[in-house]
Amino acid sequence: MRPTSVDSFRQLHAHGLLLLANAWDAGSARLIESLGAQAVATTSAGVAWSHGYPDSCVLPVPLLLATVADIARVIRIPLTVDIEDGYSRDPASVGETVVQLAALGVAGINLEDGTEAPDLLCAKIEHIKLACARNGLDVFVNARTDVYLRGLVPAGERTDETLLRAERYRAAGADGIFVPGLRDRANIRAIASALSLPLNVLALPDVPPAMELAALGVRRLSAGSGIAQSAFARTAALATAFLRDGSSDPLATDAMGYGDINALMPAR
Repeated sequence: MRPTSVDSFRQLHAHGLLLLANAWDAGSARLIESLGAQAVATTSAGVAWSHGYPDSCVLPVPLLLATVADIARVIRIPLTVDIEDGYSRDPASVGETVVQLAALGVAGINLEDGTEAPDLLCAKIEHIKLACARNGLDVFVNARTDVYLRGLVPAGERTDETLLRAERYRAAGADGIFVPGLRDRANIRAIASALSLPLNVLALPDVPPAMELAALGVRRLSAGSGIAQSAFARTAALATAFLRDGSSDPLATDAMGYGDINALMPAR
């Protein structure tokens, strides 16, 4: 198990704004750690795409666990893992998956409600906490509600609905609340000030700058799939050009040095 604690990860949410540049494999996680990150988060989309699956709760759990084990091998800072809906509607099954992740040294998870009723996410959080306690483990549960992201209720009702769900998730044992799609300053302030748990928002166009988010009461800002999407776009552009004319020069433009990348990776 990696020498990082859930307590130290929780402490990162106590003051200021925790910036999470989401990784999708061991190499990207090690690179992010080398750049001074305080913690590494995974993007469920990036992990799924790297294995040839869509980001739609279909990634096989064994592939998730293998990816997390690879990441845990190469980093020494806290790791939090996006597990979508837990890859099951069965709360007990989700609890067992999280126990396996915690046993690998994972400090936190993201778990979403999606379009399901809040009752289901509450049950999953409760089973996670009970299963971890039975095994002498702990994990920071970042409960994601998709009220804003998916427009689950009319616009004027979204702040109230988010707070109602957040309170239910807190009572079930959640340690943080993630509200992707939240952009408006007034809504951010209203939700952050009403929550008793740290608020996480997603980096999207029109989201306020990081310093302003911190002043509004946000404690965590996630890049989500943005870095992975940009990496795919860059790969597509380079591959398209190479397949078109076989030109070698563009491959070296803005590229990290082979030796620099190789030196990042531990030989263990």
